[in-house]
Amino acid sequence: MRSKFLARTRKWIGASALAILVGLGGGTAFLAASSPMAAAQVTPVAQITAPDLTAQNPGFANLVDAVKPAVVSITVEGREKPPAIDQNNNDFNGQIPDLPDDNFLKKFFQQFGAQFGPNGRPGPGPQGQAPQGRRFAAAGSGFIISPDGYIVTNNHVVENASKVTVTFDNGDTKSAKVVGTDERTDLAVVKVDGATDLPFVKFATDEARVGDWVIAVGNPFGLGGTVTAGIVSARGRDVAGSNYGDFLQIDAAVNMGNSGGPTFNLKGEVIGVNTEIFSPNGGNVGIAFDIPAKTVQQITSSLIKTGTVTRGFLDVRIQDVSRDIADSVGLKEAKGALITDVTDNGPGAKAGLKSGDIITKVDGQEIDNALALSRTIAGDQPNQTVQLTVWRDGKETTISATLGTFSNKGDDNTKPNTPPSDDQGVTQSSVGLTLVPNGNGDGVLVQDVDQDSVAADKGFQVGDTILEVDNKKVSTGKQFEAAIKAVKDSGRSTALIKAERDGSVRFIGLPLDASKG
Repeated sequence: MRSKFLARTRKWIGASALAILVGLGGGTAFLAASSPMAAAQVTPVAQITAPDLTAQNPGFANLVDAVKPAVVSITVEGREKPPAIDQNNNDFNGQIPDLPDDNFLKKFFQQFGAQFGPNGRPGPGPQGQAPQGRRFAAAGSGFIISPDGYIVTNNHVVENASKVTVTFDNGDTKSAKVVGTDERTDLAVVKVDGATDLPFVKFATDEARVGDWVIAVGNPFGLGGTVTAGIVSARGRDVAGSNYGDFLQIDAAVNMGNSGGPTFNLKGEVIGVNTEIFSPNGGNVGIAFDIPAKTVQQITSSLIKTGTVTRGFLDVRIQDVSRDIADSVGLKEAKGALITDVTDNGPGAKAGLKSGDIITKVDGQEIDNALALSRTIAGDQPNQTVQLTVWRDGKETTISATLGTFSNKGDDNTKPNTPPSDDQGVTQSSVGLTLVPNGNGDGVLVQDVDQDSVAADKGFQVGDTILEVDNKKVSTGKQFEAAIKAVKDSGRSTALIKAERDGSVRFIGLPLDASKG
């Protein structure tokens, strides 16, 4: 598609140029044919000289010359983590399928089937060792931040690497070791030993502004030393699947292999680290995301000092506050972080936080959404005491909380729902949900959803468990309906529903006076 587009573009430009020449030439020819005097009076056209714009727009060459020696290419080798072996009996039974003799799959099973034990599980490795993951090789980018060889890159560039090689701008190569990684922000630091006088760059102290010129330098597709230019397109981007958010968005061309490379401002300072791109086909479409310099500097400093990153922790589960939720609790603005669950004996529980609380400020700093709270608390240190402004029961209160230490290890809090027995009643609720009691006693199960109801619009699904209405527990359809009626009687038009799906708890604001037409 691109080559055809370019061909059409070139053809259009060429045709336009030709039309202009014909227009000017045709006019002159007409005058010459109709009046010799007119032709004699035509003044020769002076040669057009383009103005010298280098003084006003000198380009980026001097900037590139200054910063490019500090940008490196990184290649890694290693083994992927071996896949977990299924301990159930739901996998390949080790028998060659009944396939035609000329089928390539049958030849595959005949050749490699002996490597698998009972139920298709990998057989023992050499000397009884566990099976190893596949070998891999990958490439990325990085940049030097100190003369003694500390280099910043992405965690996903060096993850599971057993060998790291750094190629400098002059072509020299050196081995490096991983100093520390942080999966949450996707940052890592590696170091070249024995270095004493390497060129290095500094982080920007001023925040980048939308519209600022930037250049990205890196190793796209293993090409190395590639420079692209653009602007800061947006700030504060939250990217789906990221634990961090708050990315800078740039339109400088960034491709596979640029990961870990720097983006510079016109002062030659690093404003961000290239981390992700948005692309429907894997190539550059002018949307790339950078981790801001302030975060990079904070995380890498900790990695260099201790090899790890420590974060504050409340041990609560949170979600964003929608407009419906804000209406249901009397909050003017749809901002803050709504607590869906509080872990027993965790820092949040010890501070007195409850499910349904909305944290609107931390130490006076406003909290816009759940990710903002997560970043703010993670930026504080364990054992630090913070002042939380909380919206509870229609009014604001302040709670002091002493933070714990964040751990990347998560607990499986999934509690399977138990289907009700046959003799338990079914309730056709007034909001389009068919409800039955949960067999384990926690909440009511959604048995059916009227697809023409507002409940369907708000995302309720069969199998959801409704735990609370307006912060009141419900265990029967009758209790659910009574709680809905109480919300209406109080003059409110939206009910706050606490629901659970696949072990994940969320609050949903359910409008009660809306009708679909």
